[in-house]
Amino acid sequence: MEAANGARKRSGDVEIADERSELTIDELARRTGMTMRNIRAYQSRGLLPPPEVRGRTGYYGPDHVARIELIKELQADGFKLDHIRRLLDGARGSSHEVLRFTRMLRMPFGEERTEIVTVEDLAERWGTRDAALLERAVKLGLLRPLGDDRYEDASPTLSRAGRELVQLGIPISEALTLLESVKRHADAIARSFVKLFLEHIWLPFEREGTPDERWPEIADVLERLRPLALESVTAVFRLAMTEATERAFGREIQRFQRQLRQEERRARA
Repeated sequence: MEAANGARKRSGDVEIADERSELTIDELARRTGMTMRNIRAYQSRGLLPPPEVRGRTGYYGPDHVARIELIKELQADGFKLDHIRRLLDGARGSSHEVLRFTRMLRMPFGEERTEIVTVEDLAERWGTRDAALLERAVKLGLLRPLGDDRYEDASPTLSRAGRELVQLGIPISEALTLLESVKRHADAIARSFVKLFLEHIWLPFEREGTPDERWPEIADVLERLRPLALESVTAVFRLAMTEATERAFGREIQRFQRQLRQEERRARA
């Protein structure tokens, strides 16, 4: 039993050491799922800093692991290695911080689990089978074609809203037209928030030379800006919806109130 505990301890020590400190090239390859050949190729192309060499062995650290993970993610997004190298050259700071910032930029605003739907599902939801409507939904980014008459529903929340509008008697074509208008306004709002971040946070940071010690601060600002943007848009929309409703129905409400007062006077007479 003691021997087994010792083995577990040694195994645990290795795991801790692997996580926090030094790796040989074959250990780095196993950790990152890369081949040693590709790691050497990254080094030769300037994508990966050289290891610390002691004796005849090169040792890699956590920053190498983070940089390889960042390269893999950027490649998966379609970036070529030359573009990735230029990006990494321009983004001073530890690979951990650059990776955190990059992931934050690419993170969707709010988590929503997508769903797989068929053409039959959509026809049932929409109350019609119309290829033109399907094409509009794809262009809006609501649906992503998967082949075999199957689609990925990018936002089940929006789909539920559309389904309820149809149940209320609003044609799906009108619901999509409304969504197109909402999306145009939402795109403009998103650009405004991005411009705000660029002008007041990112560009001053760039002018300072993107100092290493400020990367966590910049990432924190971006992380805090995301919920603030959503909250402010929601709050403004509540006010706008209230005002629009009052303007649209204000006269009708006043007319109903006059009728009620007249009926009350007649009832008392």
